[in-house]
Parts: sequence; C-alpha cells; structure tokens
Amino acid sequence: MNEAGPVLVHTRAELARARATLTGTVGVVMTMGALHEGHETLLRAARERADHVIVTIFVNPLQFGPNEDFDRYPRTLDADLAVCRRAGADLVFAPSVAAMYPGGEPAVRVNPGPLGEDLEGLSRPGFFHGVLTVVLKLLQLTRPDLAFFGEKDYQQLTLIRRMCRDLDVPVEVVGVPTVREPDGLALSSRNRYLSSAERQTALSLSRALRAGAEAADVGRDAGAVLTAAHAAFGADAADARLDYLVLTDPELEPGPVRGPARLLVAAWVGATRLIDNAPVRLDPAS
Repeated sequence: MNEAGPVLVHTRAELARARATLTGTVGVVMTMGALHEGHETLLRAARERADHVIVTIFVNPLQFGPNEDFDRYPRTLDADLAVCRRAGADLVFAPSVAAMYPGGEPAVRVNPGPLGEDLEGLSRPGFFHGVLTVVLKLLQLTRPDLAFFGEKDYQQLTLIRRMCRDLDVPVEVVGVPTVREPDGLALSSRNRYLSSAERQTALSLSRALRAGAEAADVGRDAGAVLTAAHAAFGADAADARLDYLVLTDPELEPGPVRGPARLLVAAWVGATRLIDNAPVRLDPAS
C-alpha cells in the first residue's frame, strides 16, 4: 500500500515501469471513473486480498452505441483519485483513447459467444465485444493475480469469467456483491442522470427483485417468482419502460431453473437505462 497515495500513470510505458515495482499479489479493479461507494467497496475487497491494488480508469468507446452517452459520461479524475487514495490503491492507470487503441479501433475483438448477444447484448448490440476486448487488453497490461468486478453488472461478470477460462487467462476473477442505497437503489454512475422524481421511479427495479426473492423464499415456483417480480415492477413504474425481467441459472444458461438462480432486470427511467439483479433460490421441486 502506498501511504502517500496512488501513483498516477497515463501511458503504457509508465504503467510497465510502475508495475515492475510491485511485488507479491496484485489485484486490479477496472472502472470507467465517476467512482462511488460501490467502486470503493471493490477497492476495499481488493485491498483485503492483494498486496498491491491497481485501478484502471478508462471510458471505453468500444462499448458505447451510436445513440449512447459516451460524450456525456462523467469524467471526474480528481475526485476518483481521492477515492483511490482513501481505499488504499497503489497505482492508477488512466490512459487516453489513443494510448489504449494506438492503431485506432481494433479490427480484432473478443467474441463473447451466444450469451453476449442476449439480455444486455440484445439491447446493446456489440456491447460485450467492446467490454471483453478492453478487459482482456487491461489484463494483459496490468498482469494481475486477481481481478475484482461488481455483481451489479452480472452478465458482464459472467462473461469475463468465461473469457478467462476459455482463453486461459491466468487471473482469478472475483465477484463483489452489489452496493445499495438505504432504500435499495443499486449504486451506479448513471444514477446522477436521474431527476428526483426519476430516482423514485428507479426504485421499481430493486422492488421487483425483492418481490421475486420473497416469492422464492416461500417456495413459489419459477413462474410465480417472475409473476411477483413483474407485478411489483408494474405497480411502481408508471414512468419506467421495462427492457427485460428474467429468471435464469447463475451461469445465465438456458433451460429449467432449479436451486440457485439469478433474477435480472433492465429498464429505462426517463433517458437513463438502469440494470440490477439479485440472487434467488428456488426449491429443487419447483
């Protein structure tokens, strides 16, 4: 841990020199900046398991569609560095787009497979190609032993685990539970786009998940769990547009769901698209 605060680097050469000074176990937390308490929880989890922690801050253009918010995505480097310092990060890599993609947008990208075209991939074509490509590049550049990702982006976490397994990337991918506001809203950098009224509407996502989980807890079957979740979302979401609300197994595989499961939701609240998810457990007989 660097008591004076993290070393900030912007180029590959600077990163390589700084990385060479780190000995022992190295963890990485990859972010797009605009850090909040959820990111700080990731950093603390990394701090607990690794001798040194690297944070990457990079708004990746490959994962934004033509009508999405790349240009207005918040860039708050000074505030982000304060979070990194407070959480005990050793090294922050904040490259420019040119530093990450020196030859322009890469012609070769990571194909996420069928899961990458479902759920978020169905709503945001090409999204996971961009995510996995930049994650793989950052893993190559930072060379960590451990990589920490939040469970809020559950499909992303699942695909990163599969990529590392299928492509023999020598890193342990660690999922960290979602951090929520006291009223249940999942922390997200996009929450800052919500008006006061929209923020209240956004609670429909977590309420739907809670209703589904409660139905599962009393032994309801998969269909009843989804029905309860949809009813809770519809009751509170007059100004929200549901994209999907699904119940799947923990690996997001198709087929009947038994035992451990995941309930995932995505919706538009005004001009802001939000996602959330929660673990549930179905009775094996359901």
